[in-house]
Parts: sequence; C-alpha cells; structure tokens
Amino acid sequence: MAAPPARARADYDYLIKLLLIGDSGVGKSCLLLRFSDGSFTTSFITTIGIDFKIRTIELDGKRIKLQIWDTAGQERFRTITTAYYRGAMGILLVYDVTDESSFNNIRNWIRNIEQHASDNVNKILVGNKADMDESKRAVPTSKGQALADEYGIKFFETSAKTNLNVEEVFFSIARDIKQRLADTDSKSEPQTIKINQGDQAAGGAAPAQKSACCG
Repeated sequence: MAAPPARARADYDYLIKLLLIGDSGVGKSCLLLRFSDGSFTTSFITTIGIDFKIRTIELDGKRIKLQIWDTAGQERFRTITTAYYRGAMGILLVYDVTDESSFNNIRNWIRNIEQHASDNVNKILVGNKADMDESKRAVPTSKGQALADEYGIKFFETSAKTNLNVEEVFFSIARDIKQRLADTDSKSEPQTIKINQGDQAAGGAAPAQKSACCG
C-alpha cells in the first residue's frame, strides 16, 4: 500500500498565533468560542491557566491558520500566561463595557505586553458585552476609542452573545499580521541579495588591495 503524500503546510499559507488577554470575566472565552465554534453559552466557567482553539480562515486568497490562545485573567495564573506572550503575533486586549475597572486595567495589560511580548506584536482593543442595556454600560464607546487612539491600535466593540463584530475583530488583526509578515518576507529578499553583492564587492576589493600593497 502506497504511503500518503507528504502534506507539509499544504493546508495553510500562514500560521498566526493570537492571544486573548484581559481581566477575568470580561468574556474572552466566550469570544473565542463564538469565533471558533459559532456558539455561545451563558454557563460561565473560569479558564484555568490557558486554553486554545484553531480556526482556518480565507484572507485575500490566502489560507490563514489561526491558533488562538485564551488566557486566565486571574492574578494567580499570571506567571503561566506571560510565557505565552513571547510566541504571540497578535494580542487582543479585552475589557467589559459594563465594568470600568476591567477597562482601567487595560493599561496594566499593555505594560505586560511591553515587558513580555515581541516589539512588533500587533494589538487590538476589544470592548466586549456591547449588547448589554445602555443603563448598565460603564465605559462609553468614545472612551474606548480614545484609549485605542492613544496607543495607536484598532478598536472594536463586540458581543459574543449576539455575534456583533466577533468575526471582524479576528479578521482585522489577522489581516494586519498577514500584511506585516508579507512585508517582512519581501524586505528580507532584497536584503539577502544586497549582502551577497556586498560580499562579492568586498571579496573583489581584497585582492586588489593586496596586489597594490605587494606591488
């Protein structure tokens, strides 16, 4: 019986690792479940440590495999989750629009990113539970947008319950990362050629100097 053909990366063009961070109870797991499985549950189970899901999407004619890590927001799991910052290519900072303290803590989460993540990591700000009654809202949309503008990142308000902007958030950050990776690839190719040309020039210059010295 013939062996199956090797399928090295045949099922995707890019593998993108995303991280969901934010206070406990803001709806990170619900956002992930809605995006990966298309479902929503009201039975809330606190994430223990870290969990992840995979979904492959189509973007600009490319297949993007998203590996999305869902972190625990509680302090006692903080040391576990910081290890995952390093491998992340994109980070979704999530707060609850009905909980002002979760919004105020976004600055602390950004400090964590600055300490533990790579310098070029893509970030996006997400105000979740936007379906809630306006009387329960503690963080106006304008305030969320102002914070995002301050850090120069994109901002979305979402609802895992009604599926508001959930796809848009993940597609937006995935598109930005894909563009960054494509730009990096295209930049690295000419650099390699330049280095080779430089080496040749240097190699060519060395004998000339030697002969001049000896002559």
